[in-house]
Amino acid sequence: MALLEFYGEECPHCIKMFEVSKKLAAETGLAFERNEVWHHPENEKKMEPLDHGRCGGVPFFINTDTDKFICGEASYEELKNLAEGK
Repeated sequence: MALLEFYGEECPHCIKMFEVSKKLAAETGLAFERNEVWHHPENEKKMEPLDHGRCGGVPFFINTDTDKFICGEASYEELKNLAEGK
């Protein structure tokens, strides 16, 4: 399962969500592939076809197995459900 996290380095919402994803990874062993898009155009290009215009910004999380996603800030439980494919 691929869990992707797209973020902007200075984005306050992304900074909050990094703490949530870090806690989730530590507690469950699930790992997120983190991709900074504001300073790395190659990561922005990677995000575009996955986003399909659904979010249009960051933070953007996607489970590539289920195609479920979260746009913006979310709770620990919401992110855990995404990671578990629920």
